[in-house]
Amino acid sequence: MFDLIVIGGGPAGYVGAIKAAQDGLKVALIEKNQLGGTCLNRGCIPTKALLHYAAIYEAVTNACQYGVEADNVSFDFQKMHQKKAATVAMLRDGITSLLSANKIQTFYGEGSIVDEHTVACNGELLATSNILIAVGSSPAMPPINGKENAVTSDDLLDGENKFYDRLAIIGGGVIGVEMASIYRALGAEVTVLEAMDRILPMMDREISQSLSMVMKKRGVSIISGASVQSIEGITPLTVTYKHKDQLLQLDADGVLICTGRRPNTANLFCDDFSVEMNGRYIKVDDKFMTSVNGIFAVGDVNGIMPLAHAAEAQALAAVAYMQGKQPSINPLVVPSCVYTDPEIACVGITADEAKNAQMRVRTGKYIMATNAKTLIEGKERSYIKLIFDDDSDVLIGAQLFCAHATDIIAELTSAICNKLTSADMLKALRPHPTFVEGITEAIEASHGNSIHIMPARR
Repeated sequence: MFDLIVIGGGPAGYVGAIKAAQDGLKVALIEKNQLGGTCLNRGCIPTKALLHYAAIYEAVTNACQYGVEADNVSFDFQKMHQKKAATVAMLRDGITSLLSANKIQTFYGEGSIVDEHTVACNGELLATSNILIAVGSSPAMPPINGKENAVTSDDLLDGENKFYDRLAIIGGGVIGVEMASIYRALGAEVTVLEAMDRILPMMDREISQSLSMVMKKRGVSIISGASVQSIEGITPLTVTYKHKDQLLQLDADGVLICTGRRPNTANLFCDDFSVEMNGRYIKVDDKFMTSVNGIFAVGDVNGIMPLAHAAEAQALAAVAYMQGKQPSINPLVVPSCVYTDPEIACVGITADEAKNAQMRVRTGKYIMATNAKTLIEGKERSYIKLIFDDDSDVLIGAQLFCAHATDIIAELTSAICNKLTSADMLKALRPHPTFVEGITEAIEASHGNSIHIMPARR
């Protein structure tokens, strides 16, 4: 008899399992593929590894502007994948060791929930007091004729070593723009076809516009408002799409489809048992409990926020709630990160969202063109924007488009969680020269007092 059975060994699953074990619960974890889930094996980690390697190649090829001469620079895509795979394997082995050290019993197989206290795996029935569903998601394929000729992000990241000199990407979301960044940095001809009116349509419009301008300047072709009709051929492939009432064609060596993901709920429940669903997703309450007492669902499968760190936070909160405790973490304040160049990071709400909610807001924006580190490292078109509640002076949102944004956002997430005011935030001395100095400038700009922003003419 277990106190908790976790189904899924990705970021939510293994983190929740370890936390429960640390709290003294007897825990089992069921994983049907590889520990680490999509994030480690076919998502966050391999993508960021390839982005890093591509950035190194791009930096070396452009090093002459810094007085560094490098001739005959080339890259080996297979070696990049081998290095990526070695990093993934090391991290996966670390998870295995952590589970073992925390005395968590791990089962490799498909877990199916029989009832609120029973999970079947490999023909064995496992009894438990609580169940944590953390089965994640998989790439969704849209109804496009010839979609079988395309690849998914799983294909590109999970052992696919073929480099496409001409890559067409269907979908301009986070995965799409990151893949575009990798291939363009390595010299490929890249076209992004986005059905909405802009790339990153779920993010602040100014960020979308800024990234679009930077990527186009670097040679990425971005076609928004494009509806893909078909993918035909072998090599090359021909993508037919509709744009502004015209039917157009694009030739490519490879086509990547990244238009969303679907929750992995197939075979999760036995025939005579289920929980309430919200469309394709599992419906949960504010404690991440399903319609059945003692069964919780976290991460991509509940459709709330499809991010690895959000899934971890939900799992930590769910483990606390199932023990009658209040979680130490706030799973509702979730930073979103995009690892392009410049990096993108957002947390809280935008000024437009706040105004739509009838809030009086004050915005502080600092263009990083006068930031010393930005100039030293040759970064371009970047900024930090902060949103304050004008009545309480509390920080309620931040949008960053700058180098190391994905690291800097942690300070702003903490500020929002702790309801810090601009006065509170200005007490902290930020070191020089750093990118993080931009926070101080943006805070001061919200009061019209930024030191390194030229004053408006009077």
